[in-house]
Amino acid sequence: MNEKMTSAIQKLVLTDATFNGETVEPTFINFFYGKNGAGKSTIARTIRGNLPGSVEWQSDRPADSYDVLVYDADFIRDNFENYDNLPGVFTIAEENIAVQKQVKEKNDERKKLLEQHGACKGDLDAKSAAKEQALADYQQACWERTKELRGIFDAAVTGKKRPQLFATEILSTTPVNHDYDELVTLYQTVYQGSGESYPLFNKAGRVTYATLPGFELMGKPIFSSSETPFSSFITALNATDWVRHGHASFGGRTDGKCPYCQQKLPANFEQEIAKCFDTNYTEDITAITEFQTVYEREMTGILETLKKNMDKVLPDLQLEEYQTKLQLLSNAITINLQRIAAKIKEPTTIASLEDTDTPLIELGSIIDEFNKRIQTNNDVVGHLRTEKVKCKQHVWEYLAFYLKDAVAEYHSKTAALDGEISALQTKLAGIVADGRKIAAEISELNKQVVNTKATIAGINALLHDSSFQGFSLRAKEGVQNVYEVIRPDGTIADKLSEGERNFIAFLYFYHLVRGSQRSDALKDKIVVIDDPVSSMDSGALFIVSALVREMVEVCYNNTDYQGHVVEGDYIKQIFILTHNVYFHREITYHQVQRYRSVSFFIIRKTDNISSVTRCTRRSAVPSQLENYNPVQNSYAALWDELKEVTSPITAMNVIRRILEYYFLQLCGYEGTNIRKEVLEKEENRKKFIDQTEGGQPDYTRYHLASSMLSYINNSTGITDGLNYVEDCVDAEQYKTVLRLIFEAMHQEQHYNMMMGIDA
Repeated sequence: MNEKMTSAIQKLVLTDATFNGETVEPTFINFFYGKNGAGKSTIARTIRGNLPGSVEWQSDRPADSYDVLVYDADFIRDNFENYDNLPGVFTIAEENIAVQKQVKEKNDERKKLLEQHGACKGDLDAKSAAKEQALADYQQACWERTKELRGIFDAAVTGKKRPQLFATEILSTTPVNHDYDELVTLYQTVYQGSGESYPLFNKAGRVTYATLPGFELMGKPIFSSSETPFSSFITALNATDWVRHGHASFGGRTDGKCPYCQQKLPANFEQEIAKCFDTNYTEDITAITEFQTVYEREMTGILETLKKNMDKVLPDLQLEEYQTKLQLLSNAITINLQRIAAKIKEPTTIASLEDTDTPLIELGSIIDEFNKRIQTNNDVVGHLRTEKVKCKQHVWEYLAFYLKDAVAEYHSKTAALDGEISALQTKLAGIVADGRKIAAEISELNKQVVNTKATIAGINALLHDSSFQGFSLRAKEGVQNVYEVIRPDGTIADKLSEGERNFIAFLYFYHLVRGSQRSDALKDKIVVIDDPVSSMDSGALFIVSALVREMVEVCYNNTDYQGHVVEGDYIKQIFILTHNVYFHREITYHQVQRYRSVSFFIIRKTDNISSVTRCTRRSAVPSQLENYNPVQNSYAALWDELKEVTSPITAMNVIRRILEYYFLQLCGYEGTNIRKEVLEKEENRKKFIDQTEGGQPDYTRYHLASSMLSYINNSTGITDGLNYVEDCVDAEQYKTVLRLIFEAMHQEQHYNMMMGIDA
């Protein structure tokens, strides 16, 4: 799609008076049409005020490199309050060729410096943008790499939970590689704990059953050494344990009978039994029984102590291993008690005990680790506020260490960019200094040749040509570069009519655009013209229109460097605002087709709110846009209507009015003469008749042309119905026949122009 070209002012944001944030994107040449009170003067004031946020300038040239000249009521008031003190316009006299050449050379140097300034500023902006991008990349890297850690330490990074704030905090933090597990424990205690102290785990001591009295008897059989016949008998039967156990169980409770066979026992049975077990045997049995009692008491106490540790536990302790080891210890103790009981029951057997020392040692190691964490928790709980500050600092230090590579990469990039930016800033400062030096040199050269005579002569010539012969300008005697508006008798003019005052003011403005009110370097211009033809007569309006068209062409020279209508390109952008239809038409013809560099705007006010609309529409090429002028005369409007019309009846009425206006009113033809020229001359007649090979000629277009030409002789616009039926053809056939009529009359150039067709 064709794009509009931008110039010095790239955007206007209108917020004053009846505008409410209206945005306008101007091109080089900008025509605004609107009724009085719609908001035209607000646009002019906005450009002149150049307030931040209201006027957006192109990036490669600052606003102060232009002269912004606004012609409006304020300009007239400020410059023509006293007709004898009109400030002079500085121009270079034509006869000072040598100085002119020097000034031109200096201006060329200044132009090159401006180009260098723009290029250097562009490079500087690019490097600054690269630095901003490096910062954005660094911030994003910090944010993405720490997603999991930020979730773990969420409360410690409160207040920095946006990428920019988070990354900035990292830059200001000294990295420290804290132990991750300890840091997590500290964080959980400080931010997620209950704030409660917990008891330390108690160790059960280290009870080694091998040191208990009687343990050694577990590993050897216990026999009696008695040699009585009965003792020898039960020993031979290997029934010592059975006899002892039976006597212990039933002795004295069976009324002198054997508990097994119910036979009467001998009277000396008790003595014989006692003789079977000697003193050593009895002592061993007593010792193993005492070992059982002590072992059970000690081990039960150990289990109770270890189990009691779990009554109140720090919530984040992992107890699975502790509980597993405790269960293994409990199981070993149970097995050992069973084996001791079996030994007592059968002293002659040999029994081994399960290892309980190893589980106790392992449980002791676990308890040591638990107690470290419990003690840390208790210490933190005792100094919670201080520990929170410490924890937060440690978290940020750890995060900074975790991101040290990203920080180093960012510093490396920015250090290189800072060096390049510094060099460009130095270069830019040098260019600015050189520019100021050249500007001062140009100012001194201009002072050698500055005069007001050329401007006075130019304005007086225009006044004479427009019949304003009763007024003229002259240099004020004794005052350098000041004009006076005088009458023919030499007196200072006063009480000029509004139209006369406005006309002189515009002529002065026109010369101001061409020159400058200062003796320093002539700057490029931004020109704003707000309703310049108020109260002027037709002669003045004609000259003002011609001068505005000249300024438009000067501005257009910046976009088209071939075939200049006028010389110069010192106007870099122009804004023309008016409510006068005639003036608008006078200055805008031939401008519509300059789509890229010219824009038309219409200003409307509804419910006391003003709006600005750019006047563009789709062209014949669907992908392209074209300008259209919101102000048209009736004849031009007919052609625009013809382009859009689809109804045959409507097309015929529009065509009749075009033919009447152009050929009858403008060209002075009679209707019958046109008919003879178009349809009776053989070379023209055959254009309307289609010859078909082997068939009859097609007279459709001939009849349509005949009907059209009959229309322009029929004031009622009603056909006689003999030559055609109005709805038998489409509108495009009418347009084709109209084109053929213009060609037959040798007016195809006019047809192409009005239809917007490139010849």
